[in-house]
Amino acid sequence: MRFDSTLGLESKRGPLAVTLKTILYAAIVIVFLGPLVGLLINAFGAVPDPTRFSLPDSFSLDNFIQAGNRKVFLYLLNSFVVVGFGLLLQMIVSVFAAYALARKKFRGMTVVLLLMLVTMMIPEEVIILPLSAVLGELPLIGTRLIGTYAGMILPIGAWGFSILVMTEFMKEVPVELEEAARIDGAGEMRTFFTIILPLCRPAIGVIGVFGFTMIWDQYVLPLIVATDSDQWTLPIALRSLRSDEEVGIGVLLAASLLALLPSIIAFLAFQRQFMRGLTSGAIKG
Repeated sequence: MRFDSTLGLESKRGPLAVTLKTILYAAIVIVFLGPLVGLLINAFGAVPDPTRFSLPDSFSLDNFIQAGNRKVFLYLLNSFVVVGFGLLLQMIVSVFAAYALARKKFRGMTVVLLLMLVTMMIPEEVIILPLSAVLGELPLIGTRLIGTYAGMILPIGAWGFSILVMTEFMKEVPVELEEAARIDGAGEMRTFFTIILPLCRPAIGVIGVFGFTMIWDQYVLPLIVATDSDQWTLPIALRSLRSDEEVGIGVLLAASLLALLPSIIAFLAFQRQFMRGLTSGAIKG
């Protein structure tokens, strides 16, 4: 659907209507792209007054060099480690759990789905104390995950949103395809990997984008787990830089740009599957 038809402007004609459309579109572009352009310019700029946000006099990489001196690239690497292993674990758990919920019939399935919905409604702040207690000493095993990468990765391995999205998508896959594969002699796992999973690539794109964003923006979990500043992820580092009076606005914007780029790259990487997944969901819904 065209943007102007959505706003009811498609039927408008004449110079005045064209002028109003131009002003409206320009205002929308400024509102959405203005902050990004300002971030990009000042991140590469030498700001004359580091205590104020202003246009730079020249362009350089000094802000990124100073950010590197404050271990921003180490925090970026930590974020990549957490999001890489965390997203991989989350997608594996999501596809297998969704297959069980979509194809297997067992007692209490409704309760399981309800519990997943409940976990999505509980704010992170509510579970800080119980989560820190569990990570401090895992029940039965007695292993301490505080101060480890595993403590940041394992709690995000299962996300109710991803499981529910995959479950609803797998329910739309025709059962006849699986039955035909079984008649041809394919086992359950072979049917899952060769038939069901390829058909679910749009949904995998959706949970990939949302999962990456959710893990990349994690603040509470790394704050609980990290016992040393070298274990910080980028969101915690940004908060630390923001409260440091010696850090100029240019360094903070450079770090913010480094935090923003991976999310954009992840969306572009999954863009085709993401849009197909949203479109499929809209048509089926």
